[in-house]
Amino acid sequence: MTDRIPSDHDTVSTHRVSLSSVGRTSRVQLSLPAGISCEPFDIVSLSLSGRNYHSQLQRAVSGDVVVRGAFDNRRLAKADGGDNRFQEWVTDIGRGPGDSLELDILREGFAYGLRVPGERVIYEPPEPQRSSLTDIAESLEES
Repeated sequence: MTDRIPSDHDTVSTHRVSLSSVGRTSRVQLSLPAGISCEPFDIVSLSLSGRNYHSQLQRAVSGDVVVRGAFDNRRLAKADGGDNRFQEWVTDIGRGPGDSLELDILREGFAYGLRVPGERVIYEPPEPQRSSLTDIAESLEES
């Protein structure tokens, strides 16, 4: 069973982050702060106002590690396919390039949350998958 964690809990560290545009497009991206232990192509759990999705991190032209999408499962995140819940969420909350969000670190290197500044969210971060099962599943996908 997953523990519920409020965004203002002592174990959650929060960073103020800003949205930017992807090149000259209307799509937005979110640069992760320096010091967060994630690399491009990592797939992380990303909660958007308390709803869990998966995101494969990217490298921006600037060299920053960025979030450009959130998808319903790991497979879709890896394929960059299906509905992009991150872009939908940003539109739904009325945010765009230059606007700030709060990035909550729920489980370093694995689970993160995004929320509107001042909003309190109750997160239900998933448990990390056992790496041996993940490795087997990924090897089957590559076959």
